[in-house]
Amino acid sequence: GLFCLYILFFDGAINANPIWGDPYLVKLNVAITCGYLLYDLLLLLRYWKTLGDSLFVCHHLVALYAYGYVLSRGVLPYFANFRLLSELSTPFVNLRWFFDTVGQPRSSWFVLANGLAMTVVFFLVRIAVIPSYYARVLAWYGTPEYARLGLAVQVAWIVPSLALEVLNLVWMYKIVRGFYRAFCRPRERKVACSHSD
Repeated sequence: GLFCLYILFFDGAINANPIWGDPYLVKLNVAITCGYLLYDLLLLLRYWKTLGDSLFVCHHLVALYAYGYVLSRGVLPYFANFRLLSELSTPFVNLRWFFDTVGQPRSSWFVLANGLAMTVVFFLVRIAVIPSYYARVLAWYGTPEYARLGLAVQVAWIVPSLALEVLNLVWMYKIVRGFYRAFCRPRERKVACSHSD
Protein backbone atom coordinates (compact mmCIF):
# COMPACT_ATOMS: atom_id res chain seq x y z
CA GLY A 1 0.00 0.00 0.00
CA LEU A 2 2.76 2.44 0.86
CA PHE A 3 4.59 1.52 -2.35
CA CYS A 4 1.34 2.29 -4.21
CA LEU A 5 1.19 5.75 -2.65
CA TYR A 6 4.77 6.40 -3.70
CA ILE A 7 3.98 5.37 -7.30
CA LEU A 8 0.77 7.40 -7.33
CA PHE A 9 2.49 10.59 -6.23
CA PHE A 10 5.94 10.29 -7.80
CA ASP A 11 5.76 8.12 -10.94
CA GLY A 12 5.31 10.65 -13.73
CA ALA A 13 5.04 8.06 -16.52
CA ILE A 14 1.93 6.30 -15.23
CA ASN A 15 0.28 9.55 -14.24
CA ALA A 16 0.88 11.03 -17.70
CA ASN A 17 -0.47 7.95 -19.49
CA PRO A 18 -2.37 5.64 -17.10
CA ILE A 19 -3.02 3.06 -19.83
CA TRP A 20 0.42 2.70 -21.42
CA GLY A 21 2.82 4.44 -19.02
CA ASP A 22 6.06 2.74 -17.94
CA PRO A 23 4.79 -0.14 -15.81
CA TYR A 24 8.07 -1.34 -14.23
CA LEU A 25 7.37 -0.33 -10.61
CA VAL A 26 3.70 -1.25 -10.88
CA LYS A 27 4.52 -4.66 -12.35
CA LEU A 28 6.87 -5.31 -9.44
CA ASN A 29 4.15 -4.37 -6.95
CA VAL A 30 1.50 -6.39 -8.83
CA ALA A 31 3.80 -9.43 -8.95
CA ILE A 32 4.27 -9.26 -5.17
CA THR A 33 0.51 -8.92 -4.73
CA CYS A 34 -0.22 -11.84 -7.06
CA GLY A 35 2.19 -13.98 -5.06
CA TYR A 36 0.32 -13.05 -1.89
CA LEU A 37 -3.06 -13.71 -3.54
CA LEU A 38 -1.96 -17.14 -4.80
CA TYR A 39 -0.53 -18.09 -1.42
CA ASP A 40 -3.64 -16.85 0.39
CA LEU A 41 -5.88 -18.70 -2.07
CA LEU A 42 -3.99 -21.94 -1.36
CA LEU A 43 -4.35 -21.34 2.39
CA LEU A 44 -8.08 -20.67 1.99
CA LEU A 45 -8.55 -23.90 0.07
CA ARG A 46 -6.31 -25.97 2.36
CA TYR A 47 -7.91 -24.73 5.59
CA TRP A 48 -11.41 -24.17 4.27
CA LYS A 49 -13.18 -25.10 7.53
CA THR A 50 -11.26 -22.44 9.43
CA LEU A 51 -10.55 -19.76 6.82
CA GLY A 52 -12.96 -20.53 4.00
CA ASP A 53 -14.98 -17.68 2.57
CA SER A 54 -16.36 -17.77 -0.96
CA LEU A 55 -16.19 -13.97 -1.23
CA PHE A 56 -12.43 -14.06 -0.61
CA VAL A 57 -11.99 -16.76 -3.24
CA CYS A 58 -14.01 -14.65 -5.70
CA HIS A 59 -11.95 -11.57 -4.86
CA HIS A 60 -8.65 -13.37 -5.34
CA LEU A 61 -9.64 -14.98 -8.66
CA VAL A 62 -11.00 -11.72 -10.10
CA ALA A 63 -7.91 -9.79 -9.03
CA LEU A 64 -5.53 -12.45 -10.41
CA TYR A 65 -7.39 -12.44 -13.73
CA ALA A 66 -7.13 -8.66 -14.12
CA TYR A 67 -3.57 -8.41 -12.82
CA GLY A 68 -2.52 -11.12 -15.28
CA TYR A 69 -2.88 -8.58 -18.09
CA VAL A 70 -0.82 -6.03 -16.20
CA LEU A 71 1.99 -8.56 -15.76
CA SER A 72 1.85 -10.10 -19.24
CA ARG A 73 1.20 -6.99 -21.35
CA GLY A 74 2.24 -4.10 -19.11
CA VAL A 75 -1.07 -2.30 -19.61
CA LEU A 76 -3.14 -0.15 -17.24
CA PRO A 77 -0.38 0.53 -14.70
CA TYR A 78 -2.13 3.53 -13.12
CA PHE A 79 -5.37 1.65 -12.63
CA ALA A 80 -3.66 -1.47 -11.29
CA ASN A 81 -1.71 0.66 -8.85
CA PHE A 82 -4.84 2.55 -7.82
CA ARG A 83 -6.57 -0.77 -7.12
CA LEU A 84 -3.66 -1.90 -4.97
CA LEU A 85 -4.21 1.06 -2.64
CA SER A 86 -7.04 -1.01 -1.19
CA GLU A 87 -4.42 -3.24 0.43
CA LEU A 88 -3.82 -0.53 3.02
CA SER A 89 -6.86 -2.02 4.79
CA THR A 90 -5.54 -5.60 4.77
CA PRO A 91 -3.43 -5.43 7.97
CA PHE A 92 -6.52 -4.43 9.97
CA VAL A 93 -8.62 -7.18 8.39
CA ASN A 94 -5.91 -9.75 9.17
CA LEU A 95 -5.48 -8.44 12.70
CA ARG A 96 -9.22 -8.90 13.24
CA TRP A 97 -8.88 -12.54 12.22
CA PHE A 98 -5.94 -13.02 14.61
CA PHE A 99 -7.91 -11.50 17.50
CA ASP A 100 -10.78 -13.91 16.77
CA THR A 101 -8.37 -16.86 16.52
CA VAL A 102 -6.75 -16.20 19.91
CA GLY A 103 -10.16 -15.70 21.51
CA GLN A 104 -9.83 -12.00 22.24
CA PRO A 105 -13.32 -10.77 23.27
CA ARG A 106 -14.92 -8.51 20.69
CA SER A 107 -15.64 -6.01 23.44
CA SER A 108 -11.94 -5.60 24.35
CA TRP A 109 -10.28 -2.26 23.77
CA PHE A 110 -7.75 -3.74 21.27
CA VAL A 111 -10.46 -5.36 19.15
CA LEU A 112 -12.63 -2.23 19.19
CA ALA A 113 -9.69 0.04 18.28
CA ASN A 114 -8.73 -2.27 15.42
CA GLY A 115 -12.38 -2.46 14.35
CA LEU A 116 -12.62 1.32 14.20
CA ALA A 117 -9.34 1.60 12.28
CA MET A 118 -10.42 -1.18 9.90
CA THR A 119 -13.77 0.51 9.27
CA VAL A 120 -12.24 3.92 8.59
CA VAL A 121 -9.33 2.72 6.45
CA PHE A 122 -11.48 0.23 4.51
CA PHE A 123 -13.95 3.01 3.72
CA LEU A 124 -11.22 5.45 2.68
CA VAL A 125 -9.24 3.10 0.40
CA ARG A 126 -12.05 0.97 -1.03
CA ILE A 127 -15.27 2.97 -1.01
CA ALA A 128 -14.46 6.69 -0.92
CA VAL A 129 -12.11 6.32 -3.92
CA ILE A 130 -14.78 4.87 -6.23
CA PRO A 131 -15.83 8.24 -7.76
CA SER A 132 -12.26 9.34 -8.50
CA TYR A 133 -11.37 5.92 -9.95
CA TYR A 134 -14.29 5.92 -12.36
CA ALA A 135 -13.80 9.59 -13.23
CA ARG A 136 -10.31 8.63 -14.43
CA VAL A 137 -11.70 5.57 -16.27
CA LEU A 138 -14.25 7.75 -18.06
CA ALA A 139 -11.59 10.32 -18.93
CA TRP A 140 -9.66 7.66 -20.87
CA TYR A 141 -12.64 5.72 -22.21
CA GLY A 142 -12.89 5.98 -25.99
CA THR A 143 -9.42 7.45 -26.48
CA PRO A 144 -6.99 5.94 -29.02
CA GLU A 145 -5.00 4.47 -26.10
CA TYR A 146 -8.15 2.77 -24.82
CA ALA A 147 -8.95 1.39 -28.30
CA ARG A 148 -5.40 -0.01 -28.59
CA LEU A 149 -6.06 -2.22 -25.56
CA GLY A 150 -8.42 -4.48 -27.47
CA LEU A 151 -11.65 -6.00 -26.25
CA ALA A 152 -10.10 -8.72 -24.04
CA VAL A 153 -8.12 -6.22 -21.97
CA GLN A 154 -11.01 -3.75 -21.85
CA VAL A 155 -13.24 -6.49 -20.44
CA ALA A 156 -10.50 -7.59 -18.01
CA TRP A 157 -10.29 -3.99 -16.82
CA ILE A 158 -13.94 -3.02 -16.45
CA VAL A 159 -15.69 -6.26 -15.41
CA PRO A 160 -13.32 -7.12 -12.53
CA SER A 161 -13.41 -3.48 -11.40
CA LEU A 162 -17.19 -3.61 -11.12
CA ALA A 163 -17.08 -7.03 -9.44
CA LEU A 164 -14.58 -5.72 -6.88
CA GLU A 165 -16.83 -2.72 -6.18
CA VAL A 166 -19.71 -5.07 -5.39
CA LEU A 167 -17.51 -7.20 -3.11
CA ASN A 168 -16.14 -4.11 -1.36
CA LEU A 169 -19.63 -2.72 -0.80
CA VAL A 170 -20.78 -6.05 0.66
CA TRP A 171 -17.73 -6.19 2.91
CA MET A 172 -18.17 -2.56 3.96
CA TYR A 173 -21.72 -3.34 5.02
CA LYS A 174 -20.52 -6.37 7.01
CA ILE A 175 -17.72 -4.38 8.63
CA VAL A 176 -20.01 -1.54 9.69
CA ARG A 177 -22.62 -4.01 10.99
CA GLY A 178 -19.97 -5.96 12.89
CA PHE A 179 -18.44 -2.83 14.37
CA TYR A 180 -21.87 -1.59 15.42
CA ARG A 181 -22.60 -4.91 17.13
CA ALA A 182 -19.26 -4.95 18.93
CA PHE A 183 -19.19 -1.29 19.91
CA CYS A 184 -22.81 -0.22 20.42
CA ARG A 185 -24.79 -3.28 21.45
CA PRO A 186 -22.90 -4.02 24.69
CA ARG A 187 -23.52 -0.42 25.77
CA GLU A 188 -27.21 -0.68 24.82
CA ARG A 189 -27.52 -3.80 26.98
CA LYS A 190 -25.77 -2.08 29.90
CA VAL A 191 -28.08 0.94 29.60
CA ALA A 192 -31.16 -1.32 29.35
CA CYS A 193 -30.02 -3.37 32.35
CA SER A 194 -29.33 -0.30 34.47
CA HIS A 195 -32.78 1.13 33.64
CA SER A 196 -34.55 -2.09 34.60
CA ASP A 197 -32.89 -2.13 38.05
